[in-house]
Amino acid sequence: MNDSAEATSSLRRALSLLRILAAADPAGIRLKDLSEAAGCSQPTAHRALQDLIAEGFAEQVTGGKRYRLALDFFVLAARAGQASGLRDLARPVLLRLSATLHDTIFLLVRNGYDAVCLDRVEGPFPIRSFTGDIGGKVPLGIGQGSLAILAHLPEDEREAVIRFNIPRLLDRGFLDEAGLRIALAEARELGWVSLNTGLIPGMAGLGVPVFDAEGRAVAALSIGTLAERLGDERGPNVARILQREAATLGASLNPFDISLRYPSRSLSSTARQYP
Repeated sequence: MNDSAEATSSLRRALSLLRILAAADPAGIRLKDLSEAAGCSQPTAHRALQDLIAEGFAEQVTGGKRYRLALDFFVLAARAGQASGLRDLARPVLLRLSATLHDTIFLLVRNGYDAVCLDRVEGPFPIRSFTGDIGGKVPLGIGQGSLAILAHLPEDEREAVIRFNIPRLLDRGFLDEAGLRIALAEARELGWVSLNTGLIPGMAGLGVPVFDAEGRAVAALSIGTLAERLGDERGPNVARILQREAATLGASLNPFDISLRYPSRSLSSTARQYP
């Protein structure tokens, strides 16, 4: 094989590995499984992986034998797809919702077993929340936005999160497993989560999932307000308003937006934009 043919073959192999890594579990894929999916030997796959790692497009999961796409890949893909990330796209939505509803609005994203507050816009009423300020995080299952994301994950992912997070929820004095499963079932049936349980005295909230183009729950919009402002009559109307905005936001998402996979890095790179 001449040099040109060898270079073409190496490029195609690297692109094939990128596609396999993109379709793999976010926790990563083993070299053995990667080589089988690519139809090549493990040494060949390993050499191609090392090239991708050197370019910053792949990484080996710390302390393990799995590989996944790295941050530089998502940065490159995001730049190619659109300049705006989730936080930029959602900012006008949060401002509009806060002005319309006169309440505090949150944008949350999933980060492994947690939900992270990527942005918030304050309403006129003083409130307390589970996540606190921008950058705060809670285990998936705590709070309306977090529950909205968890309820709409694929079943296998949802079960893995429940198994991992139940001890964390119990440590904080929240739902037991039976109560959590009831709340998740209700959220899937209604399409939103409404909390007015007294866990934070005087506070209530309502959250809806944000779905990407493939129907995955990748974020949530939620409202935090005084308990008396989210009664049986107002709640469903608030939910419909949030759902309408969530659908519009979801349709504009870039699937390679780094804030959907690396929310903490997105926060650090944009912290000065919204004082």
